[in-house]
Amino acid sequence: MLTDIIEFDFLRYTFLTGLLIGIVAPLLGAFLVVRRLSLLADALSHVTLAGIAFGLFMEKQFVTLTLSPIYSGMGFSVIGAVLIEKLRSVYTAYQELGIPIILSGGVGLSVVFISLANGFNTDLFNYLFGSVSAVSKNDFLMILGISIFILMMITLFYKELLTLSFDEEHAVVSGIHASRIHFLFIVLTALVIAVSIRIVGVLLVSALMTLPVAAAMRIASSFKQLIVISIIFAEIAVIGGLISGYYLSIPPGGTIVIMSIIILLISMSLNRLTIKLKKEGI
Repeated sequence: MLTDIIEFDFLRYTFLTGLLIGIVAPLLGAFLVVRRLSLLADALSHVTLAGIAFGLFMEKQFVTLTLSPIYSGMGFSVIGAVLIEKLRSVYTAYQELGIPIILSGGVGLSVVFISLANGFNTDLFNYLFGSVSAVSKNDFLMILGISIFILMMITLFYKELLTLSFDEEHAVVSGIHASRIHFLFIVLTALVIAVSIRIVGVLLVSALMTLPVAAAMRIASSFKQLIVISIIFAEIAVIGGLISGYYLSIPPGGTIVIMSIIILLISMSLNRLTIKLKKEGI
């Protein structure tokens, strides 16, 4: 595969995109898991699917339209994030209720637009489960730009996000604008989901944001360690998933998730072994 990566541009862009996603997905996923908002990724991924289906429908209606559906998916994802934040202010006592509401709306819109776009086709299948040949140069440059933006925002607002994740009341008392930081966080999550769909696919992107974090939680002893180990696990899963998907000629989304589950099982086994050895005084 290394020879093919050097020879073919699309494989090189796919591999580089996978490396970028292996960084930003678990980075945001660590905050999602700690804040108990893992379902937020599922909700926004379904909204993104609605946006992609809408983009495919628009391509059908306007043949001359050259705008990639990934941009409409990104737009829908950000809009979904904004609506979730608005619903948090409406249902103050049940702030998590906005997530299933938006998820249901995303599923409904997806069914409608997929039907209008003549149902499932190869393009939609690639968006659902990822593809090793779907990343163009323009897609890679767009994903690179968004990844750099996400890393900059996390670096600039790391302390605020960390405080808000572990103790929201303390964050508010400390003068942190909780609503603004949360809004920034869910918009960044929406962007991560939108840029990850080329490799992992809409239906499986949330797994890449949570499974490496779940595995790292069994080993890490601090939040910074959690982030670093999550990224390492995610990169292993992405690289292994892309290689196996390439040779097996299957969508990489499934192989990446399987690799992540294997890493999770190994991590859990090592954690149990460590606890057992400590009890035995070894």
